[in-house]
Amino acid sequence: MSDFLDTDTETDQKFARETVVAAGAAGRGAQAEFALSRARRTDSQRADGSRKRPLGRWFRETGWRHLVGVVMIVFSVFPLLFALSASLNPRGTLTGSNALFSVFGLESYARILTSPQIPYTAWFMNTIVIAVVTGVCSVLLGALAAYSFSRMRFTGRRFGLVSIVVIQMFPQMLAVVAIFLLLSTIGDYFPAIGLDSRLGLIMVYLGGALGVQTFLMYGFFNTVPASLDEAAKLDGAGHARIFFTIILRLVVPILAVVGLLSFIGTFNDYVIASVLLIEPENQTLAVGLIKLVSNPRYADWSAFSAGAVMAAIPVVVLFLYLQKYIVGGLTAGAVK
Repeated sequence: MSDFLDTDTETDQKFARETVVAAGAAGRGAQAEFALSRARRTDSQRADGSRKRPLGRWFRETGWRHLVGVVMIVFSVFPLLFALSASLNPRGTLTGSNALFSVFGLESYARILTSPQIPYTAWFMNTIVIAVVTGVCSVLLGALAAYSFSRMRFTGRRFGLVSIVVIQMFPQMLAVVAIFLLLSTIGDYFPAIGLDSRLGLIMVYLGGALGVQTFLMYGFFNTVPASLDEAAKLDGAGHARIFFTIILRLVVPILAVVGLLSFIGTFNDYVIASVLLIEPENQTLAVGLIKLVSNPRYADWSAFSAGAVMAAIPVVVLFLYLQKYIVGGLTAGAVK
């Protein structure tokens, strides 16, 4: 009798479980069907709304954004098209460049590349060398300083951070005279880093850009968990090994952003380079190209435009290569 009762009980329990599973499946099926029907109704309502939405409402909600985008694109692209059109004008003036691409010729490019009075290749190589060395060294020095401020606690740390911010309030142009006199005096003893030397100009750029780059990296370094450093220290790693093998791999976005900003700023600088570089063979593109249009009697705007177009190629290539890091590198350190 007991065996019969146990069998009957097991049968009832099995039936109950099957009933629950079936009810759950039915419930999920009903939920899925309800969600599908709701999605269909939403899509149909959106389609009806998009078809029935008047033009004025569409312009207020989304149309004005398209208009602003088109205006900004035209505003940005027109100077580039005008410079390209002027570089293809063989007459060397801007008089006939009002009508874009009305005249087509490569004489300006040939003239600026082959003329003995215009050492364009020397300017180009000087600019590339100075910009690359400045970018790499500023990234390394800025990262070392930012790591020290972010991970170490020492006397004067807060004062150093505040000083970095305060110093950036004064533009580097205010120190041009002092920099000129300083390099002139240093050149008497060490000509390699004095006036009219690329190494001296690089040192000036590094000193001027180190502050803002350090502060920019400092915010990004604070987003890296300090627990990684502690775990590495437990394994016997020192600060140098932690910095070069762990931290640098995690802060690649900000390194790319700082390197790009340093490269572009050095590439386009004119004021300091024009004061410190004297000989034409040692000058940069910004200084050399200005001389092509500084003559009031004859300004070769066509050659100037051709040189500017060719000078923009390295910057555009580097920007396109590093664009995936730019947004993340600039915003990741904004929120702690």
